[in-house]
Amino acid sequence: MNRESYPTDLSDKQWKLLETMLPPPEHFGRKRAVNLREIINALCYLARSGCQWRMLPREFPKWQTVYYYFRRWRDAEWFVAINDQLRQKIRLLSGKRPDASAAIIDSQSVKTDEQAASRGYDAGKRVKGRKRHILVDTPGLLLKAKVLTADIQDRDGAKQLFSEIKEQMPRLSLIWADGGYRGKLIVWVAAQCLWILEIVKRNDREKVFKVLPKRWIVERTRPLVESKSAIEQRLRKKNRIKRGLALSFNVNLDAQTPQNLISKQALRACLKSHSRV
Repeated sequence: MNRESYPTDLSDKQWKLLETMLPPPEHFGRKRAVNLREIINALCYLARSGCQWRMLPREFPKWQTVYYYFRRWRDAEWFVAINDQLRQKIRLLSGKRPDASAAIIDSQSVKTDEQAASRGYDAGKRVKGRKRHILVDTPGLLLKAKVLTADIQDRDGAKQLFSEIKEQMPRLSLIWADGGYRGKLIVWVAAQCLWILEIVKRNDREKVFKVLPKRWIVERTRPLVESKSAIEQRLRKKNRIKRGLALSFNVNLDAQTPQNLISKQALRACLKSHSRV
């Protein structure tokens, strides 16, 4: 690798592990000339920085090449296979069986920018965007993720996620969830998946923060996903720009006076023009 390294580049130890999991080359056509380690380095850089495909640094292979491999591996569900293999290795090293028998599910609504192809409004959280449903095992390793529009209820999203995994996880028998999954979903899970869905309830009388049994595991996993999310970084950047422009226009974003409404229109025009750059 004859270039200056980036913080997102794979270490030699990480590459040695991933290299054995890469899809084999095709038996026909031209021999592969691209360095797959650089392809993965480019994907890690893009996921961490949130840049556009065409703005990948020139040190990496051409963005068309990187996108070709990304699309090919995504459609073949190679990223899912990598996650499954790594999770099973970690479980074996910790003395557990490779397949989980218990899991924890949770959802989170997150904002998306205006360019998102599909999004909805979560009235409970007052968030317009998408909702992430994640299922983790007891050590907190990801079993399955399902991204839907934010207007879909937790129970309906859980049904879609459970329907996709019930044939893939024969040992799974118990799932912990919060109050958003209570109700008819418990009966549906027992009838369709032969699992026990146990609701971990919060004590409304508690006035201070208290870690809930089993629920804290998935709560610990969520920040790891958010810290690496390119969408989260783009939204934070946009919010910083919005606050800076609001100060320039002397706009109180919460006020509804006629003067502020006019200033807000100018602010939106600036944000719209900035998003096209």
